[in-house]
Amino acid sequence: MNQELLGIALTEWIGYIASAVVLISFLMKKIRSLRIVNSIGCTLFVFYGFALNISWPLVITNLVIILINFYYLFIKKQSN
Repeated sequence: MNQELLGIALTEWIGYIASAVVLISFLMKKIRSLRIVNSIGCTLFVFYGFALNISWPLVITNLVIILINFYYLFIKKQSN
């Protein structure tokens, strides 16, 4: 990705947006909302990891977090 927006590479925008979404997720009071928003941020980080010519630590860590969130959202449902 060589394109830029406001002088910042689009790849970097993905990273900034992912960071913002993950940070916002920690402001959630309900654990279900936190897990959903956090999963969106982690998904963006996975895309970012691939955009960085596959940064495996970034991709693997966020895929595992997505799986953990999926487990608690859909398999072991919580009352919060």
